[in-house]
Parts: sequence; C-alpha cells; structure tokens
Amino acid sequence: MAIATKSSIKITPLGDRVLVKRIEAAEQIKGGIYIPETAKEKSQEAEVVALGSGKRLEDGKVQAFEVKAGDRVLISKYGGTELERDGEQYVLLSEDDILGILE
Repeated sequence: MAIATKSSIKITPLGDRVLVKRIEAAEQIKGGIYIPETAKEKSQEAEVVALGSGKRLEDGKVQAFEVKAGDRVLISKYGGTELERDGEQYVLLSEDDILGILE
C-alpha cells in the first residue's frame, strides 16, 4: 500500500517498514498558561497509513504484519524517520518500533 499526497509524491514502505501519521493531542491550556508548540512533547499515538511487504525470515518466508492500515497504534518516542508532506507529520518506522495497538 502506498500513500499519495496532494503533491503527487508516493511513499511506499519497503520490507518490514510501516508509514504512520501522528495523531496530535488536543491543545491544552494549563492554569491559564498557553504552552507553545516548541515546548510540547511529540504525540506517541499514530494511525497506520501504509505497510511494506513484510519481514523476510531466515527460511525465506515473509512474516505477515500484526497491524493493518487504519489501526491506531502507540509508537516509540524516538523511533523511525520523521517526514512532513503537505503540512502532515508522518513517521516511517520498523514494525518493531510499534509498541501496541490502541482500541
């Protein structure tokens, strides 16, 4: 599965890579103090957008993914490669960097 952005650039993950889109937390004001974007932590929640072909095992077989497109997942804080396309934040990471599926 590949994602096509508005600028017609397609991103197709390879192997056991997964493309996810960060889900930004709602803006909060604590005690009347506005917290600027630069001071906020990155969201660890993301939505799976596209999957690679799967992890190749030593015996040559391809291991199926445990996640599917559309799943809401929890990703490691510093894992993967961050991308920005048309103002949207994406992360390209290994399936091993996905910590869990949110239900």
